[in-house]
Amino acid sequence: MASVVVRFYGELGDFLDVRLRGAAIECGLPSKRSVKDLIESLGVPHCEVFVVLVDGESATFDRVIEGGERIAVYPEFSELDATGLVVAGAPSPSDGRFVLDGHLGRLAAYLRAAGFDVAYDRDAADDSIARVAADEDRVVLTRDVGLLKRSIVRHGRFVRATAPRGQLVEIVRRFRLAGRAAPFTRCLRCNTPLVPATKDEARDAVPPRIVERFDEFARCPTCRRTFWRGTHHARIAEVVKAVLGRA
Repeated sequence: MASVVVRFYGELGDFLDVRLRGAAIECGLPSKRSVKDLIESLGVPHCEVFVVLVDGESATFDRVIEGGERIAVYPEFSELDATGLVVAGAPSPSDGRFVLDGHLGRLAAYLRAAGFDVAYDRDAADDSIARVAADEDRVVLTRDVGLLKRSIVRHGRFVRATAPRGQLVEIVRRFRLAGRAAPFTRCLRCNTPLVPATKDEARDAVPPRIVERFDEFARCPTCRRTFWRGTHHARIAEVVKAVLGRA
């Protein structure tokens, strides 16, 4: 049986058994297969890959592997200078637009609070998430590797952290979002950009004591929810400020 040698660099090692991280992996090749199929058969989703070198030459995901090749696989942010190389993966969008799976609700709320465009439906199926990502050119954020292996998903990130605050730090750093944050400009419930509201406009939507205590309000044109800088706002603001500072 033919074989190939594959080595994964940087964060791609997170998808491998700890004993294989940073090592050259020799694996059997029962038949010809594409670079994408080979990489994903080893556990690494294609949308976390940026550059693939086959025998020292850059290759796309549809390059056919026949046996005997040495393959190096790099994430987007790595020690490899990709200037002049053919890239296999698509560069990450720079506009901070995401779609999250149903298990990342708190992260979705934090990202929206920081002002980023986040599509999120707690009950959305993987098919729906993948389609939204493809149709709207969004980055999928998930802890489901299988979702990231779907062929229509071009941009994606397996969220390594498990705690919501750590997840926010991770995503802000990975996609370099700190300088593009616009805190509390989106509805936390439906993601629509907020518009300013006067006290008179807020009067029918919030308790009288809130109108008396606060002067600044914002309203969501879609769900009609009204926001003010209360205790809940302060708690989220503290988290977002701390994360943006750390990132």
